[in-house]
Amino acid sequence: MKMTIEIDCTPEEARRFLGLPDLTPLHTAMLERLQAQMPDLTQATPEALLAAWTRMAQPSWMGDAMGAFFKAATGAAPKPKKGDAP
Repeated sequence: MKMTIEIDCTPEEARRFLGLPDLTPLHTAMLERLQAQMPDLTQATPEALLAAWTRMAQPSWMGDAMGAFFKAATGAAPKPKKGDAP
């Protein structure tokens, strides 16, 4: 048996029906904050933009991030006790 139910409502009506919170004020505030933090891109040179975009792709940054990841991953594993079989 196959049933199909079609509900015609707006996203706002669906949100209220499901009891979800209205995040519109939070979304608006976050967008305003992000826009205020963004630099004026009309005066940026292509070289400055490229340097900002590739800064995180440098090998030293990746090595530091991967090292921290593996240190956290191996540090969380329980240490074997003496006499435990491997």
